[in-house]
Amino acid sequence: MSKVTPMTELASRERSVVEMTPVMSPEEHFHENGHVPATPVANVNGHVIATQVDYGKEKSGNPIGIVISPSENGITEKKSAPSRSMVSTDDGKEKAKEEKEGEPMVGLFELFRYAKKLDVFFMIVGIIAALGNGSAFPLMVIVFGQMIDGFVNSGLFSGVVEQLDALGVLANLSLSQAQVIENPDLLDGKIDIIKAYDVNNTIRLDVIQSSIDNDLLEVMQTYAFYFIGIGCGVVVLGYLQVTLWMLASERQTHRIRTMFYSNILRQNIGWFDVNESTELNSRLTSDISKIHDGIGDKVGAFCQWMSAFLIGFIVGFIYGWKLTLVILAISPLLAGSAFVMTKLVGMTSNLELKAYAKSGAVAEEVLGAIRTVVAFGGQKKECERYNVHLVEARDLGVRKGFIGGLSLGIVWLIVFCAYALGFWYGAKLSREEPGTYTIGVVTIVFFSVMIGAFSLGNAMPHLQTLATARGAAYYVYQLITMDPPIDSYSTEGKKLDNFQGNVQIRGVHFRYPSRPEAKILHGVNLQIQRGQTVALVGSSGCGKSTIVQLLQRFYDPEEGQILIDGVNLKDINLKWWRENIGIVSQEPVLFGTTIEENIRYGHLDVTKEDIEQAAKMANAHDFIMDLPQKYETLVGERGAQLSGGQKQRIAIARALVRNPKILLLDEATSALDTESEGVVQDALEKASHGRTTVVIAHRLSTIKTADMIAGFKDGVVAEQGTHNELMSKQGIYQQLVTLQSMKSADDNEIEDFNRDDTKRPSLRHQKSTIDMTPKKHAQDKKEEIKEEEKGEKEEEVDASLGRILKLNKSEAPFIVMGCFASLVNGGAMPAFAVIFSEILGVFAILDEGEQERKIIQYVLMFVGVGVISLIAYFVQGYMFGRSGEYLTLRLRSMSFKAMLRQEIAFFDDHNNSVGALTTRLATDASQVQGAAGIKLGSSLMAFCSVVTGIVIGFVFSWKISLLVIAFLPFVMIGGALEMKMTQGAAGKNKEALESAGKIAIESIENIRTVASLTREDMFQKKFNHELQMPYNIALKKAHLIGIGFSLSQAVMFFAYAASFWLGAYLIKQSEVDYVDVFKAFSAILFGGMAIGNASAFAPDAAKAEQSAKEIFKLIDKKPDIDNESEKGEQLHTFTANLSFANIIFRYPTRPDTTILKGLDLEVPQGQTVALVGSSGCGKSTTVQLTERFYDPADGIVSLDGHNLKDLNLQWLRSQIGIVSQEPVLFDRTIAENIAYGDNSREVTMDEIIDAARKANIHNFIASLPDGYNTRTGEKGAQLSGGQKQRVAIARALVRNPKILLLDEATSALDTESEKIVQEALDNARAGRTCITIAHRLSTIQNADKICVIRHGVVTEQGRHGELMQKQGFYYKLNMAQARKK
Repeated sequence: MSKVTPMTELASRERSVVEMTPVMSPEEHFHENGHVPATPVANVNGHVIATQVDYGKEKSGNPIGIVISPSENGITEKKSAPSRSMVSTDDGKEKAKEEKEGEPMVGLFELFRYAKKLDVFFMIVGIIAALGNGSAFPLMVIVFGQMIDGFVNSGLFSGVVEQLDALGVLANLSLSQAQVIENPDLLDGKIDIIKAYDVNNTIRLDVIQSSIDNDLLEVMQTYAFYFIGIGCGVVVLGYLQVTLWMLASERQTHRIRTMFYSNILRQNIGWFDVNESTELNSRLTSDISKIHDGIGDKVGAFCQWMSAFLIGFIVGFIYGWKLTLVILAISPLLAGSAFVMTKLVGMTSNLELKAYAKSGAVAEEVLGAIRTVVAFGGQKKECERYNVHLVEARDLGVRKGFIGGLSLGIVWLIVFCAYALGFWYGAKLSREEPGTYTIGVVTIVFFSVMIGAFSLGNAMPHLQTLATARGAAYYVYQLITMDPPIDSYSTEGKKLDNFQGNVQIRGVHFRYPSRPEAKILHGVNLQIQRGQTVALVGSSGCGKSTIVQLLQRFYDPEEGQILIDGVNLKDINLKWWRENIGIVSQEPVLFGTTIEENIRYGHLDVTKEDIEQAAKMANAHDFIMDLPQKYETLVGERGAQLSGGQKQRIAIARALVRNPKILLLDEATSALDTESEGVVQDALEKASHGRTTVVIAHRLSTIKTADMIAGFKDGVVAEQGTHNELMSKQGIYQQLVTLQSMKSADDNEIEDFNRDDTKRPSLRHQKSTIDMTPKKHAQDKKEEIKEEEKGEKEEEVDASLGRILKLNKSEAPFIVMGCFASLVNGGAMPAFAVIFSEILGVFAILDEGEQERKIIQYVLMFVGVGVISLIAYFVQGYMFGRSGEYLTLRLRSMSFKAMLRQEIAFFDDHNNSVGALTTRLATDASQVQGAAGIKLGSSLMAFCSVVTGIVIGFVFSWKISLLVIAFLPFVMIGGALEMKMTQGAAGKNKEALESAGKIAIESIENIRTVASLTREDMFQKKFNHELQMPYNIALKKAHLIGIGFSLSQAVMFFAYAASFWLGAYLIKQSEVDYVDVFKAFSAILFGGMAIGNASAFAPDAAKAEQSAKEIFKLIDKKPDIDNESEKGEQLHTFTANLSFANIIFRYPTRPDTTILKGLDLEVPQGQTVALVGSSGCGKSTTVQLTERFYDPADGIVSLDGHNLKDLNLQWLRSQIGIVSQEPVLFDRTIAENIAYGDNSREVTMDEIIDAARKANIHNFIASLPDGYNTRTGEKGAQLSGGQKQRVAIARALVRNPKILLLDEATSALDTESEKIVQEALDNARAGRTCITIAHRLSTIQNADKICVIRHGVVTEQGRHGELMQKQGFYYKLNMAQARKK
C-alpha cells in the first residue's frame, strides 16, 4: 500500500474531524439526495425559512476514496454515502431548540423501542459487519508496513550490490548489477567469496541473505493477495453494514411515522389549542427524519470507526509502544483544536441560522399578506425590514468563515507537525533499536495510531447524530404514547339504544385550555327537548359557540354536566356520539378533494344518490351540475376554488348526508346570498324536523320560528323563551332585535349574497369563484396561454458563473486572494507525497550520520508545509466566506424585492405558494453562493493537486502512473455510483413524502372538522397509503447504496495490490528504485483524490446552477403590472370618477372561466355605489380591478377618463383605501398596523389616534394594558373579528383616500359592533368616491346607486326606492329578507 495512502487516509480523516462540524452557510447545500438538508428551520407555518446543512456523513474510510471537499470557508464538507429519504421542513420552535444543552432525551436503547425482532437481527448483524469493516484499515497498515520493509530491503540490496561491484566481486563471478538485482539467488552460496573481498566488514551480509531468502516479486505477490483479500472482505462487510442498518432504520421510521400521526389524530381539541399545528407537522417531518438519521447507517459507521480506533491503538502498542506513546502525546492537542473549532463554528452557525430565521419569518408574513402589502404600498418598508435581519446573518457568516479558515489551518499545522515528530523519533528509534524498529514498523505504528486517533474523531459526529435523534425522539415518543383525556379512538362508553336526542346542560362552567385566565361560561343551565329547535343569541364572545363545542365534546366542562337522554356525555362512546351529530359552522372547512368526496366525508357508506339528495336538500345540486366536472370538481385547498356560499352549501349537504339526530348550526347560513339562503334555510328547517337542533345566528330574523331562544350574557343564559315572549320581556334579545330591525328587511338577504363571494380571504390569496360558462374563446385563450407558457419555459435564463461573479464584483480582491490560497493548498498534498517518499528513501542510507541529517532536513520540510497550509487555509476560508456571504445577502435581497414586485396573478399560481417562495429564499441564494467562491476555490485546489500529482508521477515512473490512472475511473465510478444512489430514488420519495405530509397537514390544521366528522381513520389510511411507495423504494435503495458503498471502498485495496506488484517487478528489472515507486503512486493518488473532490462537487454545481436560474428568472421577470414602475402619469387635480366600460375578465389561473362579461359601471365622484349579487358574480373582482391587482382582458377601467393602465401605479393605489371582509393584520403593534395605511411618510401618533377614533376602536385600544403598543399577534390573532375589522378601517382612513373600497367590511361583526362600525364607515364615506359590497341590504339602502350584478354584467341599477318599484331581482332579495322578519 502506498505511503501515500495512509497519508491520504490521514488527510481525509483529518479533514473529516473538522468537517463534521456545521460549517457551511446556513443553508448551504441541499443534502445530496436533493432533500433539504438536515435541519431546516421553519417558521410557525411550517415553511422553510432557514436550513442548516448536514455534513455528518462521510464515507467510511477508504483512504483515497474519501472524497474531501473544501467547503466554503475552507472547512471541508464530505459527500456522504447512504442517504436519508425524508423531506425535512423543520418547524419554528425548532430553531430555539437547536443544539440546546441539557435537552431532554430518551435513553439509548429506548430510541430503538419500536424495533421488531427482524430489525433487531438486522442491527446486530450490522454491528458485527461494521466492527469487521473497521478493522480493514489497521490490517491494511500492517501489510503496508511489512511491504515497506520489503521495498527498503530491496533498496539496501541495491546499495550492497553496488558495493560488491566496486570491490570487484561481481566481475570475479562474471555477473552484472542488473542480473543480481533481478535474481538475488545468483549470490546463493557465494557468501564466503564475498567475505574474502570484504576486508573492512562494510558489507551487510544479512541484507544479502534476506534477499536470497525472500524474492521481492514473490513477497509482493503475497502482499497483493492480502490486499485483495481485505478488499473482498470490505465488499461483503461494507454491504451488510450499510444495507442492514438502512433497512432497520427505514422499517422503524415508517412505523414511528404512522404511529405518530395516528396518535396525534386522537388527541382532544384542547390539546391542539395549545400545540401549534405547524409544530406538529415539523415533528412529523423533521424530527422523525432526525430519528431516522440517528438509528440508521450512522450507527453502523460509528461502530466501524470505533473498531478502527481500538484496533489501530492495539496494533500500535503491539508493534512499538514507545513511538505510540510519543504520537499519542500530540493527540490531545489535535483533538482539542478540532473540538474548539467545532464549538466555535457550530455556535456561529446557530446564531446565523437564527438571524436568517428572523428574515424568513418576515418574508413569510409579507408574502402571505401580499395583497394588503401591495394595496398599501408597503413593499419598500418590507424590503427594509427583511434586509435588516439579513445583514445580521451575513456578518455572522463572515465571522464563521474567519473562524473556520483559521481553525482548519491550525489543525493542518498540527497534523504536519505530528508527521514531523513521528518520523523524526521513529528514525531515532530505528537507529537505536534496529531489531525492534524497522522503517516498516515505524510506518505501521505511526499510521495505526493516526488512523486510531482520526477514527475516534470520525466516530464522534455520529454520536452527535445519535444525541440529536434521542432529543427528537423524546418529544415524538411522548406524543406517540400520550393518552388524551377525551379519546376519539376509544371503544369504551355507552351507545344509546333508544336515542331520543334530549339535551340538558346543567350548571356548566368552562374556560378554554389555551386561555385559562378567561372564564367563558359561568354556570349555564339549558334544557333542549328532543325535536326542538333552540337558538342561542348574544353578542360576540358571550359563549354561544362554546356551547356548540361542548356538545361535540371537543372539551369537557370544568364544573357541571351535559346530559344526553339523562346520560352524562362523558359516559357515552365518543365516536358513536359524534356520528350522530351533524354540524355546519360559519366558516366550513372543505378538504382538497372532489365535491363528491367532501360530501361523502359526512358518511362513508352513502351512495351517489344519497349524496345528490343531500346536495339537493342543501340547494347545492344545481350549481354543482353547472360545473364542468360536476361532482368530480376539485374544490382546491380548503375549498379555495369555491365561493363562500358554495362551500357552505356543500358543508350543509355533508352534515345532512349522515342523517343526524342532533343538528348544530353555528351561523350556518350567514355566508349565503339571499336566493340560496331562503332555500337553504327552508332545507335546514326541513332537516331539523324531528331532530334536536341548536342554532346560533347573528341574523335574528332567521331564528324567529325557533321553539326556544336563549339569550346569553356574560357566560350565563340570561333569558329564554319564544320570540314573542322575549320581545315582551324587553331584555337582551329585544335590544338585539331592535338594533337589527332598524335596518330594512333586505338586510340579511343581500348581505348574504355578497358575503358569499368574498368569503374567500379577500386581501390574502383570493382566487376567483367558479362561474361556469365555458365559451369558445375561453378555450382558445387557454391554448394560447399554454403556448405562451411553453415559450416561457424554453426561454433561456442567463445564470452563468460570469453573471454570478459580476454580482460579487465588489468582493473581487477577496475572491482573487481566495483563489491564490486554494492553488497553494492544492500543492500541499503532492508535496507531502514527495517528502514522505524521500523519508522512506533515507532508511536505505547505510551511513547513520548521513541518515540523521537527511531525516532532520525532511522533517523540517513537513513543518514548513504545515505553516504554509495554516496561512493558505485561513486566507481561503476567510476570503471565500466573506465574498460568499455578501453574495448571499445580495441575492436574497434581490429575490425578495423581485417577489414583491410581481403582480398578484403570480401569487395565485400554486407554484408560487408562500411555502414555495420562502423555501426558495432560504435555499437558492446560499446554493449559488457555493457555486461562486467556494466551488471556484475547491476546483482550483483540485486542479492544482491533479496537475502536480500527475507531473510528479510521470517524472518518476510513467508505467506505475499509467496503472494507477487506470484505477482512477473505478475509484471515481465508485464515488459517483454512491452519489447517484443516494440521489436516485430521492426525487420520487420526496414527492411521495410531501404528499403524505400534505394529508397530515390538512387533517391536523382542520382537526375540528376531522373530529366532528369522525374521519380520523380515513385520514390515517390515506396517510399510510401515501407513505407506502416511498417506503418500498427506500427498502430497495438500501441494497443499492450498500453495494455502491462497499465497492467504492474496496476498489482502493485492489489498486494497492496491482500498483505494488508492478512496482516490485520494475525494481527487479532495475527500471526504478522503490522511492520512485512511492512518489509516482502517492502523487497520482492524491491527484485522483482531488478529481474525486471536484466530481463530488458536480451535483452541487448542477444544483447551484439550477438555483441560480431560478433566482435570475425571478429577478429578470418583468410583471405586466409592475409595482415598482415609475411610469404613468399622476393626476394633480382629479375628481375621482370611476368608470368600468365593457369589462371582460378572467382570472389568470382559470383562463377558461369568464367572470365579467361586458360589465359597464359608473361610480361618480363623491358617491357611494353598492354592488349586490350572488356568489361568484364578480363583485369582488371589480374591487380588485379598481386596485389594479389585475387588468381586464378587454374593456377599460378609468379614473376621470384616464385608463388606469396609463396612470402611475403607486400613485393610483395611494389614492385608494380598502377594507375587506377578512382583513390581514401584521404581527406588529396596533399603532404600526394603523400607520401601515400610509407607507409614503411617517404617520404621527395623533393621526393614528384620530383614525382609530373614526373607526370606533380608540376606546378599546386605550383600555388595553399596552394601549397602542399592544402587539396584534400573527395575522392579528390576538384580536376578535370585529376588532381586527375596525383596526383595518382605521388603517384605510389614515391615508385619507379619495376612493374607498369596502368589500363586506361589516359582515364579520355582531350586531352591536356592526352598528358602530357602520356609522364609522358612513362618516368615512362622506365626500369620497366609494364602492361597497354588502350582503346585508339594509347597510346599503342609503347608497347613491345600487347595482345588481348577475352573470358578470350589471342587470339593474338605481337608488333603493327605484329598484324596489321595478320589482326586479333586487326587489326579490328584499322581499325574501322581509319574509324572514
